[in-house]
Amino acid sequence: MMHTEGDTWTCRSCENEEARDSRAEAAMAVEDGQRNDGAPAVADATQDATERMREPCPAGDCGSDRASYEMLPKPGGSYEVRLFTCVECGHKWRES
Repeated sequence: MMHTEGDTWTCRSCENEEARDSRAEAAMAVEDGQRNDGAPAVADATQDATERMREPCPAGDCGSDRASYEMLPKPGGSYEVRLFTCVECGHKWRES
């Protein structure tokens, strides 16, 4: 984000400087009450993404053969870990 320092515009990130131009500045619109809210949050596309499949529940007293699962990244960016949740009893287990 550029800000003014005397007769120049200065970038807060890289310290790049440019001379101010009064005609260009006159065309800029400033909204009352503007504020810096920081960078927007970025959502992970895999977060809360679940699939269902036939997978027997390992809980001894359940007997269900349906589970939902999530793919989780391992270090290095490969998606190799699946976290299962039984749709009947809620038991959780993982497969890597």
